[in-house]
Parts: sequence; structure tokens; C-alpha cells
Amino acid sequence: MSRLRRLPIDVWFEPLIIVVIGVGYLLWYRSTTFTPTEQASLAWDNLRTTIIEHIRLTAVATLIVVVVAIPLGILLTRPGAKRLEPIAVNIANIGQAAPAVGLLVLFTFWLGTGFKTAVVGLVVYAILPILQNTIVGLRQVDQRVIEAARGIGYTAVRTLFQVELPLAVPVILNGVRTALVILVGTATLSTFIGATSLGTLITTGVTLFLPKLLISGAILVGLLALTIDWLGRLVELAATPRGIA
Repeated sequence: MSRLRRLPIDVWFEPLIIVVIGVGYLLWYRSTTFTPTEQASLAWDNLRTTIIEHIRLTAVATLIVVVVAIPLGILLTRPGAKRLEPIAVNIANIGQAAPAVGLLVLFTFWLGTGFKTAVVGLVVYAILPILQNTIVGLRQVDQRVIEAARGIGYTAVRTLFQVELPLAVPVILNGVRTALVILVGTATLSTFIGATSLGTLITTGVTLFLPKLLISGAILVGLLALTIDWLGRLVELAATPRGIA
């Protein structure tokens, strides 16, 4: 019990919310009469494919964002590239400033419709949180710790990987977590450009005036976002060096 009390509240409270919403949805699903279109859309074979495609879209976009944003954030905190930071952050901010639907539609003129275009649009939309958090996380490392590492003979590269990055991990992973939740929600809009996602349930519900299908799509997206946020929190806690958390 003492260990449970020491855990952050979101680590054990968020799963409770997920379970309550999930059980509530299942009870509602079993007690509700659906139209043939709703039954076909919510049949497990179709639903499984839709969920897998939504997760794949989110995972690929997240992987690309992490590969681009974290190294770029590291580079922008190095003395030789600090002056480029405002330019890079302002460019990354364009994705957040532009409406997500408009951004996705804009890319269709260049790349056409489908999965690839959705990934590119999502990457542009979600790069800012990870980039900013990487910069902030590295900047907040105590300069005296860095000087001490250099004083005992660490090279700049060794100091980065063994001192700066471990201390910046909590902030960086918080940015990754934020980006993941953004991507899960924004990925629903990919249905407008021909990419399969849980947004298909929502748009079908709106187009055909099937509120039960619309509600199902919204709940499933919410459950997926909460689950990924919780898993990201667990990774964040596990990766945080002892004494920092």
C-alpha cells in the first residue's frame, strides 16, 4: 500500500477511468439495437482492421517525428546552432497554427490521397511538442553538472549522452506523450483524405445520421488516446533516472 501511495495519481487513476468507460460502452453496446449499417461497421472483423490501421498511422507518424525532432532539438541546443533555434521553432509552429484538416487537404495537392499523405500531415502537425520539450529539457540541465563532467575528462559527446540526455529524459518523454495523444486524435481526420482510421466511424455516423455509430467512434478514439497516454506515462516513469522522478 505504501508503494501505491507513492505512485503518481495518474498511473493508477487513469486505468480506472479507461476500465469504467470501456465497461460502460460494452454494456451500452450489448443493450442497444443497431441498424444493419451500424452492425456492419462495428462488426469485430471490420472494427479490428480500423483500429489496427489507426494505431499504425499513429505509430508511423510518431516514429518519424521522434527521429526528426529529438536530434534536431539536440542540435539546436549546441553552441554553434543556438541562433537557428527561433527559426526552427517558428517553422515547426506552422503545423500547430494551421487547422489540421486544412493541412491534410493541402498535402493532397502534392502527394495525393492515402496513408502516406496522412502520415506527412500528422508529422508536420505533431513535431512542435517534441522539439520544444527536447530543447527545454536540455536547457534546464544545470550548467555546473555539465562543467563537472567536462572537468573529469568527458568529451562533449559523452557528456551529452551520459549526463545531459538522461537528465532531460522526463521532459523529452513528456513531449513524446503529448505528441502521441495529439496524433491519436488528429489521425481521425485522415479519413477525409482516404486513409482508414477510427474517423471513418465518426464521418459515416455524421454523413448517414447514425448517432450510435458516431458515439461508438468517439468513445473508441477516446479510449485509445487514454490508453496510449497511460502507457506513455509508464514508459516515462520507467525511463526517468532514480532521484529525478
